[in-house]
Amino acid sequence: MVINLLVLASLVSGLYPYSAVAFGKIINTPVEPVQVQEVQDTVRAVREVWVTAYSSTPEETDDSPLIAASGKTVAAGFMAANFLAFGTRVKVPELFGERVFVVEDRMHRRKTDFVDIWMPTKNDAKQFGISYTKILILERGHEVVAAK
Repeated sequence: MVINLLVLASLVSGLYPYSAVAFGKIINTPVEPVQVQEVQDTVRAVREVWVTAYSSTPEETDDSPLIAASGKTVAAGFMAANFLAFGTRVKVPELFGERVFVVEDRMHRRKTDFVDIWMPTKNDAKQFGISYTKILILERGHEVVAAK
């Protein structure tokens, strides 16, 4: 129904390319609903990088320590990386098992083969230290299924 209202509003405003006759046919054509289901992540790439950790302290960030470069408020599961797009999902299996991180932040531009995991305290970040390991860069799969 929402689509039909949008089409009607577009028709009334003169922006819709169809005539009133075609519009009537569109409104009366039943639309079969579909359901989009997420399927398991697939590995798009594997890369060896240095993995470090950071926290939201002024000496480790800019003047807005609780806001990531993506504009989101920092939270568990955030990752900083310069070579991946915001929203990229990443696993670090040797260090975190099946846990999935999302790239929402950036590092200093000299950090080209690094990822940085956000931690709630500076002490947690220091205790984590640094590791050289494989990361799995994921791609989320989707499957369109006709509703029953």
